[in-house]
Amino acid sequence: MKIDGKTNVCGLIGNPVEHTLSPMIHNTLAGRLGHNLVYVPFPVEPGRVGEAVRGADALHLLGLNVTVPYKSDVIETLKEIDELARNIGAVNTLVRTEGGYKGYNTDMEGLYRAMSSEGIRIEGEQIVLLGAGGAARAVAYLCAVKGAERVYMLNRTFDKAQTVAEEVNRVVGREAILPMAMKDYTGLPEGKYLAIQGTSVGLAPHTEDVVIADDAFYEKIHTGFDLIYSPWETKFMRLVKGHGGHAYNGLKMLLYQGIIAYELWNDVQVSEEDAQVVYERLKEQFISKD
Repeated sequence: MKIDGKTNVCGLIGNPVEHTLSPMIHNTLAGRLGHNLVYVPFPVEPGRVGEAVRGADALHLLGLNVTVPYKSDVIETLKEIDELARNIGAVNTLVRTEGGYKGYNTDMEGLYRAMSSEGIRIEGEQIVLLGAGGAARAVAYLCAVKGAERVYMLNRTFDKAQTVAEEVNRVVGREAILPMAMKDYTGLPEGKYLAIQGTSVGLAPHTEDVVIADDAFYEKIHTGFDLIYSPWETKFMRLVKGHGGHAYNGLKMLLYQGIIAYELWNDVQVSEEDAQVVYERLKEQFISKD
């Protein structure tokens, strides 16, 4: 990699960021596409995200990704925000413009591209969404916008699911999201569902945890998509497969959210061939770890 006075710098702000795989995505793309660009992580201490963004602007950084816990906090530092990011209430990508950064959310379009690449449809689907946190809220919005017939949002705390459902339904202008308490999953109407696992349950070191363990629940799932990508195969995924369904992890979501950010920064279109090369490198790392 050649670094000189014309090298564009992009990076990731968050806390922690040491574990991030984003440099692999962006530096691989820069190498394949011949761009003079380098991507590095920047740990930001609590309460200093505003300073970080202003500093990045002063240093003429081309763009930034934003991860937890700053996806909402960063909004007040922006010159402009994309409509999708505003509706979701979270920003994960900053693009340098004259006078400041414009904020985008590439997570949800990344999820949509990831699901589409696996042949998974959202349009017209009956969907079970597990969780009502920040990630699940964004997924609910995506599903509603992309034409899901109904999204049953199951959450341990019903009030939280109800609040999120009301917010999303108001934004999209239809009753697309139906809140339910997690314990009431047996009340789901008969049928086959696409299930999206949007909680942190199953992350290491608690890899044998799952929000619903009942075999009867998984009999209703034709496809399961877990936003978690480490471990490579979660217990949720194993249960879906064990009852005849197809199951996928969130690694392609990570890949495509990064690709969309790269496209925004460089005004390019990344080919599926290049995307597949990056995916295989990411996949190798996870399979070797597991």
